[in-house]
Amino acid sequence: MSASFPALSSPLQIGPVTVRNRIVSTGHMTGMIAGGAPNARFAAYHEARADGGAGLIITESAAVHPTSNAYNIQLTDPEALAALKETAQRVRATGCRIFGQLGHGGRETHSGIDGSAPPAFGPSAIATERFHIMPRAMPRPLIARIVQAFGTAALRYQEAGYDGVEVMASHGLMLAQFLNPRINVRNDDYGGSQKNRMRFLSEVLREIRRQIGQRLALGVRISGRELSAQGLEADEVSAVLKALDAEGLLDFVDLCGGSMTDIGGSVHVVPPMNLEPCYLTPVSKRIREEIALPILVAGRINDPRVAERVLTAGEADLVGMTRAQICDPQMAGKATSGLADSIRACIACNQACIGHMQAGHPISCIQHPETGREAEYAIKQRAEAPMRVMVVGGGPAGMKTAAVAAERGHSVTLFESAPELGGQVRLARQLPGRDEFGGLVTNLSREMAMQGVEVRLNTFVDRALVEVEAPEAVVIATGGHAYTPDGLLLDEAHVLHASQVMEGANVGARVVIADARCDWVGLGIAERLARNGCSVRLAVNGYMAGQKIQQYTRDRWIGELDRLGVGIIPYARLVGADETSAYFQHTASYEHMILNDVDSLVIATGMANDTGLEQALEGWSGQVWVVGDALTPRTCEEAVLEGLKVGCWLGEKRSAALDLAYRLN
Repeated sequence: MSASFPALSSPLQIGPVTVRNRIVSTGHMTGMIAGGAPNARFAAYHEARADGGAGLIITESAAVHPTSNAYNIQLTDPEALAALKETAQRVRATGCRIFGQLGHGGRETHSGIDGSAPPAFGPSAIATERFHIMPRAMPRPLIARIVQAFGTAALRYQEAGYDGVEVMASHGLMLAQFLNPRINVRNDDYGGSQKNRMRFLSEVLREIRRQIGQRLALGVRISGRELSAQGLEADEVSAVLKALDAEGLLDFVDLCGGSMTDIGGSVHVVPPMNLEPCYLTPVSKRIREEIALPILVAGRINDPRVAERVLTAGEADLVGMTRAQICDPQMAGKATSGLADSIRACIACNQACIGHMQAGHPISCIQHPETGREAEYAIKQRAEAPMRVMVVGGGPAGMKTAAVAAERGHSVTLFESAPELGGQVRLARQLPGRDEFGGLVTNLSREMAMQGVEVRLNTFVDRALVEVEAPEAVVIATGGHAYTPDGLLLDEAHVLHASQVMEGANVGARVVIADARCDWVGLGIAERLARNGCSVRLAVNGYMAGQKIQQYTRDRWIGELDRLGVGIIPYARLVGADETSAYFQHTASYEHMILNDVDSLVIATGMANDTGLEQALEGWSGQVWVVGDALTPRTCEEAVLEGLKVGCWLGEKRSAALDLAYRLN
C-alpha cells in the first residue's frame, strides 16, 4: 500500500474478484478491431496498462446480437474469442484483473459492416437526433432473443478467461433507452411503470447469472446523468440502481455521464478539457450512500491526488482513469510506488484518443504516441552508434526528440531562442479553457530532465554555432512563423494575425475573425474576445467552426460561443478588408459576402515553416533532420510523433525510404 495514496492503492473485493488497487481503465473503443476481432495491437495495448499497475481493465463493448453496431467486438467470431483469450492471459499475468463489456446500440445503431444503415430497433418508434435514425419498436420475440444473447455472450467472456462482465445501460444505448420514460412509451409490460421499464435490464442480468453463475463479477455501467435534452436524470438513475440492488443482481456499478442521443449529451461521453475535473462525483457520492455495492466513477479524473480525494471523501470505491493511462500507461504503478511526480498528466485534448477512434484509426495520445504503437516504440532500444546530437527548437517536436534520443544513449543538447520552452503551446494555453494544454510542456520538460538533456535557452542557432558545437547530428525543430496568404486586399484595414491576439495585442470593439484553418485557434480567439466584451463574428472557411478538431471538443466550444453571442458564418473565404468592412466569398456558390461594421480583422491562417537553419546547413558534413512544423505545419500530435520517430532512428541504419521525409542528407 502506498503511503501517499493509501485509499487508491488498497485492494477491493468485487463479488468473487479481488482487484489489487482502485485504479481502473474503463471500457473504451480502441480502434484496434478488424472485422469484429481484436487485432495484434489490442492485447499489447491493454497489457501495457496492466503492466503499468492498473488494478482493473475493462475492455470495450462486444455486440451481443447482429442487430447492434457492426464495429463492436463480435463474440461469435472464433478469431475474436482467441484474441480475447490472449488479452486476458497477458493482462492477468501482470496481476491485473480484466472485465469485458456487453452492449447493444438499440436505436443508436447506425453502421452496418458494409457501410450501409441497418434497421435500428428501440423501445419505441421515436427518432434519434444526433444520428438521425427512425427506429422500429422492438418486437417482444426480439427482446427475448437479445436477453438470451446477453447470457451467451457473457459465457464467452468466461471461456476467454475474463474475471467479470459489465452490461452497458449507459450513454443512451439500448438498455438505457428502455429505462427512459421519454423514449420508452410502450404500452406492454416493457413500458410504463419503472418496474416495467426495468424489465429488459433485469431479465438480461438474470440470464447472465443463469449462464455464468457466481464465477464472474457482474456489474452495470450507467450514466448517472445523461445530461441531454431528454436524458435520464439522477433521480431516475438512483431509483433504478436501488431496485437492482434490492434484487441482488449486481456486484458493482460503473457510473459515467452523457448520452449518444444528442450533441450536447455526447460531449460528456469523453469530456474535453473545458469541463471541470470530477464533475460527476456528486452523483456517485449520492448513489454510494444509497446502495452498498462498490461504485466506480469516471469522468475527467487524471490525477492520483484527485482520485485519492474522491475515495477518501466517500464519493466512490474505484476511479476510472482511462485517458490518464492512455497518456501514461505506467500512471497507476507510479502513483502506488511513490513516483507520482513523474506521471505524464493527461490534458483531455481528445485529439488522438477518441479523435482517432472516431476517424477510424487506432487510438493514441498526442503526448505519448507510443500508445497504440506499443510493438514498435514502447521499448526504446539503445542506439547502435551513440552520437552528439544538437536539437534546435524547444517546442513539442524538439523536446520529444531530445528526450527519446537521450533515453537511447545519445548525448543531447537542446537549444531554444526564446527564454522558455514550449513553442506554439505557450500561446495555446493563453486561450480560455486551454490552460491544461500547457501541461504538455511540463511533461516533456520533465522527460528531458529525467534523461539528462542539456537545455540552453535564449540561444539562437546558426551555422557558425553548429560548427562550434560540432555535433554529429542536428535535428531542426524550429517550428514556423505566422502565415498571411498572398493576394488579400487589406489596404487601410486594422488586421492582426491570430498569434498577435494570443500574445495580447489590442483589437477594436467589433471584430471579425477569418478562420482559414477550422481548428481550435479561431474558436479560442472568438471566446477570448467575446469574454472581453467584443462583438465577435467568426467566419470559417469550412463546413463549421472547429471542423478539424474532435467533435466533443468542438461541440462543447460551439455551445459556449452561442451562449456568448458569437455569430458563426460557414463557407467563408477571405478576400480582403478595408477600414469598416471585411469581404469574403462563399466557397460553394462563389457569391460575395460582405461583413460591415468591422473595427478589427483577425486572420487565423496558420503557420509557414521556418527554413532558415535548414538552408544555412546545406553542405554541412553531419546528419540533418527536420521534424514538426519546421518540416510542415500541422498539430502538436504530428510534432511529438515525429520527435519520437527521429529520436528512435538517430544512430540506426535505416532504409533511405524510411528516412526520406525527415532526413535531409
